[in-house]
Amino acid sequence: MTVTYHAGRRIQGLDSDRTATQLPSGSVGGWVELGRTTAGGGGSDVVVSSLSDKRYYMVLSSWTMSTSAQSRWRFNNDTGTNYAGRVSSNGGADSTVTSQVAIPYNNPGFDLTPHWNVGYIANRSANEKLWINHQMHQNTAGAANAPGRQEQACKWSNTSNAINEIRLNSGGGTYNSGSELVVLGWDPADSHTNNFWQELASVDLSGGAADSVDTGTFTAKKYLWVQFFASATGGDIGGYMRFNGDTGSNYARRYNSNGGTDGTVTSQTFNAFTERSPAVSMFSNHFIINNASNEKLVISHMIDVETAGAGTAPIRDEVVQKWSNTSNQITRITATNPAAGNYDTNTIMKVWGAD
Repeated sequence: MTVTYHAGRRIQGLDSDRTATQLPSGSVGGWVELGRTTAGGGGSDVVVSSLSDKRYYMVLSSWTMSTSAQSRWRFNNDTGTNYAGRVSSNGGADSTVTSQVAIPYNNPGFDLTPHWNVGYIANRSANEKLWINHQMHQNTAGAANAPGRQEQACKWSNTSNAINEIRLNSGGGTYNSGSELVVLGWDPADSHTNNFWQELASVDLSGGAADSVDTGTFTAKKYLWVQFFASATGGDIGGYMRFNGDTGSNYARRYNSNGGTDGTVTSQTFNAFTERSPAVSMFSNHFIINNASNEKLVISHMIDVETAGAGTAPIRDEVVQKWSNTSNQITRITATNPAAGNYDTNTIMKVWGAD
């Protein structure tokens, strides 16, 4: 597999763009922060309003509640029965909700633990607004307890207006101070140099195949986005992820392969890039909420290619992970291959961040 580093520096396809490290003046596209709200404590809703009309939104939210309730999403403060969704919790069977006054968000029963959410919205005014959402909750603190997860595919049936407000509604509960909602926008026609996601580290094995890739120390940021691509020199490869060089039993994860039943692994000395050992290549995306005083929560999606060619389908893994450290932000990430092969020279790891 060849790898491209496009002008936005996301890992995509050829090598010709690889030397680009900054958005040039007048660059097209890129995720720009449109608005954010940070709760001061005691509030019932967290709202970002007066949003610019962008074709696509990325929504980041992290929160805890002091009183039990089920959080919900609303757009443009529409309280009518105009929402519908399909939801799966912890890899279980899908459930559907229709004609709702909001989109349900968190897993009932875990609403008092820290939550982390990454969502994407298609925001064309003349169409129903489509929402893909990935959410996780910490569960009980400590590496002995695996986190929980939820997947949502939802829609707002409005076909007249673009979204100009996103509201995290408490459902009658109260959000703790520091809970935050950040809305990013993307429009293919945008020209700017102020991307929300800034490159913090980019390391590869162009100097020779090896069994590990280490970012070294990078600047601490509240939000992290990690991309990892590796191919094998021969034999199998896999991926262990460690933060700040911590090899203690301080990691836990919940994983799902190919839509099967979720598995959990606790009190581990690593988190995993993949639950398999593919012989050819793998690619992964990881979004991390990186507050020093909280456990670090990670939402990961991976593809593993076990056999080259269109005659064999790839493997997909969906994973939520946590690092139980509550004293330090992540400032270093190491990927290590535990299998018999080596990472080839086109292996690369990139880290993006924002506060």
